[in-house]
Amino acid sequence: MSPARSLLTGAVQYLKGVGPRRAERFAQMGVLLGRDLLYHLPHRYEDASTVDSIADLAPGADATVIGTVVSKGVIPTRRRLRVFRAVIRDETGHIECAWPGRPWLDRTIERGDLLLVSGPIRFYHGRQMQPREHTVLARASDGGHEQSPQAPEAADERPSGGRIFPVYPATEGLSHRQVRAVVEENLPALLAELDDRDPLPDAWRKELAIPLLAEALATLHQPTDLAAIESARRRLAFEELFFLQLLHARARAQLRTEVRGIASRAAPIHTEALLKTLPFELTNAQLRVWEEIHADMERDAPMNRLLQGDVGSGKTVVAALAMLKAVESGHQAAIMAPTELLAEQHLRTLTDLLAPLGLKPVMLTGSVTGKARQYALDRIENGRAKILVGTHALIQGKVKFKSLGLAVIDEQHRFGVEQRRQLRESGQAPDALVMSATPIPRSLALVLYGDLDLSVIDELPPGRRPIVSAVRGPESRNAAFDFLGDQLAEGRQGYVVYPLVEESEMLEARAATTMAASLTERFTDFNVGLLHGKMSSAQKDEMMRGFLAGDVDLLVATTVIEVGIDVPNATVMLIEDAERFGLAQLHQLRGRVGRGAEQSYCVAFHAGKTASERLTAFASTSDGFALAEEDLRIRGQGDLFGKEQSGAALLRFAELGRDRDLLEDASHRARAIVNEDPQLANPKHKDLRHELESRYATREALYQIG
Repeated sequence: MSPARSLLTGAVQYLKGVGPRRAERFAQMGVLLGRDLLYHLPHRYEDASTVDSIADLAPGADATVIGTVVSKGVIPTRRRLRVFRAVIRDETGHIECAWPGRPWLDRTIERGDLLLVSGPIRFYHGRQMQPREHTVLARASDGGHEQSPQAPEAADERPSGGRIFPVYPATEGLSHRQVRAVVEENLPALLAELDDRDPLPDAWRKELAIPLLAEALATLHQPTDLAAIESARRRLAFEELFFLQLLHARARAQLRTEVRGIASRAAPIHTEALLKTLPFELTNAQLRVWEEIHADMERDAPMNRLLQGDVGSGKTVVAALAMLKAVESGHQAAIMAPTELLAEQHLRTLTDLLAPLGLKPVMLTGSVTGKARQYALDRIENGRAKILVGTHALIQGKVKFKSLGLAVIDEQHRFGVEQRRQLRESGQAPDALVMSATPIPRSLALVLYGDLDLSVIDELPPGRRPIVSAVRGPESRNAAFDFLGDQLAEGRQGYVVYPLVEESEMLEARAATTMAASLTERFTDFNVGLLHGKMSSAQKDEMMRGFLAGDVDLLVATTVIEVGIDVPNATVMLIEDAERFGLAQLHQLRGRVGRGAEQSYCVAFHAGKTASERLTAFASTSDGFALAEEDLRIRGQGDLFGKEQSGAALLRFAELGRDRDLLEDASHRARAIVNEDPQLANPKHKDLRHELESRYATREALYQIG
């Protein structure tokens, strides 16, 4: 006798009410198995829990009533739209309900049915409701609710309360009501299969005051009151955060125990020499971070660290120290940037820093060809090239390192997981230092980079002149552009940033191409350049080189310059239609100026009468980490995450704005478990191991990439 098919692990098409055709629609939403349907949760709820008396209904109100259907029928309109109408009555009166374009309801709603309806009340030849939601509470054929219009049902025979309707994510060809019907039909059997199994220990649930998994899922699909929904959501949020942190912790443990790294413990000849020749002293934050990296690099396990710092905080100097530590231990060090221009910027910076030490970086990018490329390849392979600077060309083709001890990856979010893996594996398990100039809140960093150790430079060098920032309305544009002209006349350079490349009929926002022509007419004595994402790489490269060289005075651009090169002579940044940008974007754009000794300015324009909360925050502080926290608070985590490399949403249930306590707790518990039992081999961890293997296997494979 064959074992019964598991509903949880079986294909969704075998569930009641699905079938092959609907299964294809469910698959478009990522619902492939019965378990997926269980976790396909409502994205909002229609609250019809408070029942109103029909006699009290007033036009303009939103109401829920329970009544008996006393008449019904389909009525055609002049526009050939067939409308199903039903009159329902309670003990206080009656009201007509209309469902335009849904004539099939005439086959499912019968006279005498006890009906719950919820929706707006309007006045149309008398009071009328157009229900958003409805449900048949009792059938006339089952319970004897068939009544005459003169004999309304007694009040004590009716349900005293309404219900809450879950509204599910849907797709074309599968409405949220159809999804709800499938869930309602299959939920009892799916929950029964879950039974009392729960991957989280009883003690944890008591400490966190969260329900059993089955209870939480039942509440989220069929809530009896809105208050219970939040507790159930927190249950799933904690589980999601915990397993994410468990994956991170296991990836870190595997890297440290299974891969033998390069211990850089040689005498600090180069690093101390650099510290002595620097024309400035490191900040306390730089020194703290350098100590963390120094300690990591002396261990046998490979370093896997994220270095965060705001614009101008001095990340490159710290990275240079780390690279020198690898070199003085007999290894090579490489830094990889997302563009050739950024790679060239790193080359200039490192050349200046390392010249007193007699070290000269070698560059390798796609544009290095012929004999120069072969020369670089030979020096990389024989080990004479100690410090390497480049783009993804460092991990392509015939590049062979003699002994790569450290890989520094700049602007990590611009690279795919595969590229980072290739760079890490280009040497003998090199240490990895990932640099990010985008300030990230600690909670977000824990979620996105939990498999990396985190170092933060949260202090700017002393004496750095803050950028004067302002938010202005349309009435101030001319004055601001006059000020820009004055700066250009003094030999400075500037940026004007627009949200669009070309004019759009759908959006009332200025476009870079149109305004570049306008500004060329306004500033006839200066060279105005245009830079946007639709240009070819060669065109963008040529324009940025011209701006860097001073051949272009004013650069009109889109956010393609958000992550750009240092142009010390650029002192003015004007941002048009600034409300169309996120706080993090605005801050990154502002960071394009203030790179030199002169005072710099950034003005963000809003289109409306008053500045938004986001723009007010932007003008109030230049602290990137404070702005990142504010951005997370204002907008939520949505577009801060983007999509994971696999294309799956990173978090489905947790919301960092209100679940930070759960995240900290989840991270602490996950690390403690992995420190004690990295393989989860202990019998007390079998439920956790089973959950990882059944639900998170694909994601865990991604984390092993590093």
